[in-house]
Amino acid sequence: MALLATACSSDKKPPAAPTPEVGVVTLATAPVTVSNELTGRTASTTASDVRPQVDGIIKARLFQEGSVVHAGQPLYQIDPRLYKATLDSARAQLENAQATLFTDQAKANRYKTLSDNQAVSRQDIDDAVAAARAALASVHQYQAAVETARVNLEYTRVLAPITGRISRSSVTPGALVTAAQTTALATIQQLDPIYVDITQSSADLVKLRQALAKGSVLPSSAAVHLKLEDGSDYPQTGTIEFSEVTVDEDAGTVTLRARFPNPQGLLLPGMFVRVEAPQGIVPNGILVPQQGIARDAKGDATALVVDQNNKVVQRNVTTGQAIGNKWLITAGLKAGDRLIVEGTANARDGATVKPVSVKLDD
Repeated sequence: MALLATACSSDKKPPAAPTPEVGVVTLATAPVTVSNELTGRTASTTASDVRPQVDGIIKARLFQEGSVVHAGQPLYQIDPRLYKATLDSARAQLENAQATLFTDQAKANRYKTLSDNQAVSRQDIDDAVAAARAALASVHQYQAAVETARVNLEYTRVLAPITGRISRSSVTPGALVTAAQTTALATIQQLDPIYVDITQSSADLVKLRQALAKGSVLPSSAAVHLKLEDGSDYPQTGTIEFSEVTVDEDAGTVTLRARFPNPQGLLLPGMFVRVEAPQGIVPNGILVPQQGIARDAKGDATALVVDQNNKVVQRNVTTGQAIGNKWLITAGLKAGDRLIVEGTANARDGATVKPVSVKLDD
């Protein structure tokens, strides 16, 4: 009886292993904005050198270095005494010319009246008229001299040509300046808004234009975002102003210019920044979590999906750009596929699995 019991117990089969569970996400298509992270330098939207237009000694600096100045604001005072004296002299000469004109004009008019009685010769009349015209020309000449002297006197107050933040001064009171000097007294730069000059590979630009021509990518009008030198995000968004029409022969790049608001003056000209620039929109893009994509021995991208019979199928896929923690898939997967993102260690090609939908954080 003991032998019979032993034989019966040996005929029992071990219990079947449970079907392994895998976490899956069901793929869907959606418009995907394709962006590139490009390098750039900030530049002022407007810059102007402050230069003297007359010669003289600087008597006073009328601004605080590094402050915001406004167009027309006095910045420097050049010694005006010589120019004031020149203006007074020009005005005196004008008055003298006007007195001469009055006398010559009266004489010409009187001679014209006497000509009817033939009291004066025709030659005397012509001489009187010519003298009156010469006197009038002298008046015009001295009027121009007065205007020139007045403008030069105004130039002794050096005014801000534009509104913006002014640099340090290159001169101090007592310095001699000239109208022909090459050194600027200071520089004013407009910083709000501010430009960011971005460089992009000409090869990438050609690929983008080809994709636009095929219709696989649509033009994007989204705003561009900025990262500062320390990696932090700049709070304001910008827009692309234009793209250069020529390629830099040495670097093989083209320059794009973006405009950013800069109300706090955080961005300064010459800063190195990174710009996330939208290049286009893929109308039916598929984004998959990066943990759902593996690489084989050749480095090719692969993915495991669950078919309608709950069997694992390995697919070769083509990945495009990484967008956040996801890959943009350009070939190998389609909408409706159930991609395995968890439990891949228990999933083998051809094995039967129990798919469980999971929700991943974006």
